[in-house]
Amino acid sequence: MTQAITTIRKEIITHSHWLLLGIALIASGIVISAYTNEAAANRPELADVISTAEAPLTSTYAWTPSPADSLDSSKASTTENASHATDTTGEWQTVKVKRGDNLSVIFSRLGISPQSLHAILSIGDGTKTLKRIRPGQIIKLELAKQSQLLELMYEIDPTHSLRVWQNGDDSFKSRLIERPVEHRPAHTSGVITSSLFEAAQQAGLSDRMTMELAGIFGWDIDFALDIRDGDSFSVIYDDLYVDGRELRHGDILAAEFINNGAIYRALRFTDASGHSDYYSPDGKSMRKAFLRTPVEFSRISSYFRTARFHPILNRIRAHKGVDYAAPIGTPVKATGDGKVVFVGRRGGYGNAIELQHGARYSTLYGHLSHFARGLHRGDHVHQGQIIGFVGMTGLATGPHLHYEFRIDGVHRNPLKVQFPDAAPISAKYKQDFMIASRRFLAQLEAIDGTSSVALNDR
Repeated sequence: MTQAITTIRKEIITHSHWLLLGIALIASGIVISAYTNEAAANRPELADVISTAEAPLTSTYAWTPSPADSLDSSKASTTENASHATDTTGEWQTVKVKRGDNLSVIFSRLGISPQSLHAILSIGDGTKTLKRIRPGQIIKLELAKQSQLLELMYEIDPTHSLRVWQNGDDSFKSRLIERPVEHRPAHTSGVITSSLFEAAQQAGLSDRMTMELAGIFGWDIDFALDIRDGDSFSVIYDDLYVDGRELRHGDILAAEFINNGAIYRALRFTDASGHSDYYSPDGKSMRKAFLRTPVEFSRISSYFRTARFHPILNRIRAHKGVDYAAPIGTPVKATGDGKVVFVGRRGGYGNAIELQHGARYSTLYGHLSHFARGLHRGDHVHQGQIIGFVGMTGLATGPHLHYEFRIDGVHRNPLKVQFPDAAPISAKYKQDFMIASRRFLAQLEAIDGTSSVALNDR
């Protein structure tokens, strides 16, 4: 009996132990589960971590670092990445500059603090261009909450942009971004039936390039007097592209002009020092020491003659120059580099300017309405520089320019005198020029169409 009771007690104790152990395990499970749920609630999902790590920078611009950027690349990279860590919350706004706008007005309109404006303009030369924004230009700004400026992109011109970004401590840094310009040679040609400008326009040349073409051959051809129907031209030129989009026409690389059966050719050459000019195929400069005409004129009202009836003096006398009829105020250019030896009133010439060109040559410009501002005796002027304006002062019956050309003090006919050449290509560049010359001449001879066509090589 006693043994049976003892056995029952052991079984009861054993069952109690198992019951207590079960209760303890259940309680532990509840605690562990609660802790796990709380930790999971505070931990980001794996997808969120990957998304954040791979989030792209907000700026849509790319640029080629300058050498200065490369020198400071490690420090710049650390700073910029740190600042961009908060950029992902910003939104970009595009502003087109309106008349009367400046950066202060634009910032005020967008609610950007004056402190940001001051910090940006205080950078120095890097942001000086922001003080000269013009109507029509584009400014892009990345703004965070409460109009906090994170980044600014300003398109200075098609090839340059300014990037300004927050440096993380309420200050800003800046960088000039330069987009590479691609050069694509092209060519065109045309035949003159009424005027050079009309033929050039039909051939696809801009007004600037047409003036450049006339300037290249202007020492040999008088485009006001010598042009004939049937004259023709061929031009090889640069087309400039940025980011795959055509920017504009570049420089003329080679050109041919056939005037009244005479063939003139010019080739552009840039030497190792960076100087560019146009030369004939044998290396002679296309420039002459003097321009053929000093003014854009409508007609020649009086030619160079040894005897002419003077309309005001009513007697026969020599006309030792050429009279170019033109509206009052038409600019008058110096036909060559020289020194002003006279400027003022001179008898029948009225308001006149005389230039001395070296020891042998001199030119005179008479009947001017007024002189270029700041022009004085003793000043040195350059070929093509505006020195005065057409008038009808002195003995003149109408508005025109009286132009004289003298060699060793003797008057010569400006329309027929043989001008001295400018310096030819330097001997040390002659071989390089001849190589380029042969290539361009072959391309000019291959041109047989009248529409602009891209060339495969140069």
